[in-house]
Amino acid sequence: MIAVAGGKGGSGKTTTTVGVASALSRRGASVVAADADWDLPNLTALATEAGISEPTSSPPVSTDTHPTIVDAVRESGRIHPERSRALVLAPPRSPDEADSEAVFASLAGAIPPEVPTLLDCPAGASPDVAAPLRAADRCLLVTPLRRPALRDAVKTAAIARRLDCQPIGVVAVRAGSVPEGVGDLFRCPVLGRIPEADPEPLADPAVRSAFDDLVRRLVRREFASRWRVA
Repeated sequence: MIAVAGGKGGSGKTTTTVGVASALSRRGASVVAADADWDLPNLTALATEAGISEPTSSPPVSTDTHPTIVDAVRESGRIHPERSRALVLAPPRSPDEADSEAVFASLAGAIPPEVPTLLDCPAGASPDVAAPLRAADRCLLVTPLRRPALRDAVKTAAIARRLDCQPIGVVAVRAGSVPEGVGDLFRCPVLGRIPEADPEPLADPAVRSAFDDLVRRLVRREFASRWRVA
């Protein structure tokens, strides 16, 4: 599993999670994307808006919208998403419904290793970020290139390393270019640059192309060699 993490809210984590999931789906992969920000969730809304998932009421879910991460773990045993379409998991109906550490650990065990799995994390300063970082194999850092955002993302990278979730790379969002030294700052490579595009960045061809490039670099990483991606 990859934890998509960054600094404060609004740093581009959810957009990156959806963009990466969509790019993997375009390459024929089965993908799971789960909302790990249980207090301020917005993954399912953005995924539906971007057209990579639709609300469903079919089994095994017990909700009339997207399946929740808790229902998927409790009722599925093993999760096998469709190829070329992302399975997007909503947070619990109540943040107190389940223990987050146990849920993320169970999710890791329920998904075959060849299926890319993304966790859309809470803000980097939140205590709640520890649970998805502990469960994930690696961390993908997301940040705008503004100085305060970079400082916050560096703190997130330090938290991830302390939890044995090594950053695999950095994604610079809303960036026209990436200055030298950003990779050195985070002690990991810059894997992608996502240009600014409003009001719906994921519908912009340049943004889609940037996420395709990012995914090409991701699938070449050693940890992702087991993924079933075209």
